[in-house]
Amino acid sequence: MRVEFRLWDVLPQAQIQGTAYTATVRNWRRIAHIISDVIYERLLGEKGYFDTRIVYIGGTGPRDKRIRRLAIMDQDSENNRFLTDGSWMALTPRFHPTRDEIVFMSYANNRPRVYLFDLTSGRQQALGEFDGMTFAPRFAPDGASVLMAVTNGGGSDIVSVDLSSKRPRRLTESGAIDVSPCYSPDGTQIVFNSDRGGDQQLYVMNANGSGVKRISFGQGRYATPVWSPRGDLIAYTRLGGASWGIGVMHPDGSGERILSESYQVEGPTFAPNGRVLMFWRETRARDSRGGGFSSRLVSIDIAGFNERVVPTPTDASEPAWSPLAA
Repeated sequence: MRVEFRLWDVLPQAQIQGTAYTATVRNWRRIAHIISDVIYERLLGEKGYFDTRIVYIGGTGPRDKRIRRLAIMDQDSENNRFLTDGSWMALTPRFHPTRDEIVFMSYANNRPRVYLFDLTSGRQQALGEFDGMTFAPRFAPDGASVLMAVTNGGGSDIVSVDLSSKRPRRLTESGAIDVSPCYSPDGTQIVFNSDRGGDQQLYVMNANGSGVKRISFGQGRYATPVWSPRGDLIAYTRLGGASWGIGVMHPDGSGERILSESYQVEGPTFAPNGRVLMFWRETRARDSRGGGFSSRLVSIDIAGFNERVVPTPTDASEPAWSPLAA
C-alpha cells in the first residue's frame, strides 16, 4: 500500500510537511506511528515516541506463586507477545540502545543471573560468570557494556561487563548494598541507590566509580533511579510510610517533585524523548478473594499530568521503553 499525508498550517496557509510511504498492508499501524512522530516533531520541535516498544514483565497466578514472563508490545499496547514461557522467573528487562536485544534477570536453573536476549532469534545467554547473584542490569549508552549489581557477602557491588570480552570491571566496593545503576546519556556518570549512609538513598558517581556523591535528601527511601534521555532529570521511586511515589529531580538533587503517589508504585522508565514516564502500580484487585492484588502499567508526562493506565492482557510490572526505531 501507499500512504501519503500532508501537514498544513492554517495560519500562514502553507504546507509544512508532505511525505509518502510504501509498505505492506500488515505494517499499516507502524506507518501511522511514523506519521505521528513526524507531526509531533514538526509541531513541537523534538522527536516523538509513537514508533517505539515496551518490554515488561507479565504476571499471572496468585501472589505467592506468581508466574513472571518476559513480554513485549508496541507503546500503545498493540502487538503484545510473550518472550519466555514462565518456566523461570524473569525480572528487570532493558533494551539495547541500537540492537534488537534486551538484557534482563532470570532465575533459570535456580541461578539468578543476568541474561542477554536476542529479539530476532529468541536466543538467550548468561552474561558473565560470578560467584554471587547478578541483577538490575542496564546497557551503557553506546551498547558496548552492561552495568549490573553483583552480590558480595552481605552487600552488592556495581560491576560493568564488556560485551565483547565479557571482562568485568568492579566500580564500587563499599561493603553496602549498591544497586540499580543507570548511565547518564553521555556515559560519563552513573546514578544508583545504596544504603552506604545507613538508609537507601540515591548517589551519582563518575563512570569509573570515582567521585561518589549523594543527591537524595527527602523524606523516605529512594530506589530504581533512571536518567532521562535528555540528561536533565533523574526519575526514581520514593518509599515512605503508607504510600510510594514516582518522582523526578535534577542530577544534582535539586528540584525534587513527586508526579504520582499510591499504595505501591515503582520502576519508572522514560520515553526516548524524555517527555513521558511509564511505571507500574499495584492495587488490591476488586474481584479478588483473600486480599489479592493486581499490577498495571501507568504512563504520565513529566509535568505530572495525563496519567493513564496502559492496557496489557495480564498483570504487568517493570516496564522499559525502547529507543526510537532506526
